Amino acid sequence: MPAISRDDPHAIAAISESVRHVGYAVVEGVLEPAFIEATREAMYRVQTLIERELGTERLRRAGELGILRLMMKYDDHFLAFLEFPEVLAVLDQTVSDTCILHTQNGFILPSCAGEKAPSVAQNQFHRDFPRHLMGYVASINVFFPIDPFTESNGATLVVPGTHQKPEPPSREYLAARAVAIQCGAGAMIVFDSTLWHASGTNVSGRDRLAVNMQFTRSWIKQQIDYVRALGEPRVRTLKPRTQQLLGGYTRVVTSLDEYYRPEEERLYRRGQG
Repeated sequence: MPAISRDDPHAIAAISESVRHVGYAVVEGVLEPAFIEATREAMYRVQTLIERELGTERLRRAGELGILRLMMKYDDHFLAFLEFPEVLAVLDQTVSDTCILHTQNGFILPSCAGEKAPSVAQNQFHRDFPRHLMGYVASINVFFPIDPFTESNGATLVVPGTHQKPEPPSREYLAARAVAIQCGAGAMIVFDSTLWHASGTNVSGRDRLAVNMQFTRSWIKQQIDYVRALGEPRVRTLKPRTQQLLGGYTRVVTSLDEYYRPEEERLYRRGQG
């Protein structure tokens, strides 16, 4: 599928159309080179901090391959991904202007050259939103390659047209129809979260980095309670739209004091359905 140019005045409409019919879209050149390099450095810093906090053995037992969770706790750099105009425009056109962040993950996919990659959930074909709601778009992924995506470094595999289907395709169908999304560093990949996809195998001899975000309708529970994880004082210093995306306006009250706050201070705001 040809990539969409970020300079195309009809880019957002083209993304929405491609996601609706094919299941995904690719927009080249969204991130600037300096931001890409800053992201790379931040991801390795965060990886070190997470390993120091949890221990490598505990992470190994989780059965994941180079996944970094809750990066925003360790480095404010990752909050910037929630402020890009291209991201916000895509969300407004797909899961509405009241959507929230379900999860933001970093991927430092190690090279497995000369050895078999371990079988983990991310390199098996799967859907990030495994529910069929009669064509209703409840979840969208926005994915940023920090390295160029190539077949040799484990570019994400997608199976076009497998989104919004009530029954899962056969393994044979997925294997036969899968295509690797090859694109440049700093591209933006958008896909319907019901699209069947998998991580490719990295045999390039070096790590392959990427940042993935999944956004859902506001009534769907987040993978991580970001407001509680980051701390309400910290979240309240951010832009209103960023607070909303983090779930700041769709929280569950825990006391009558929280329930009877003025409307502008309520934990669940009107229009967040």
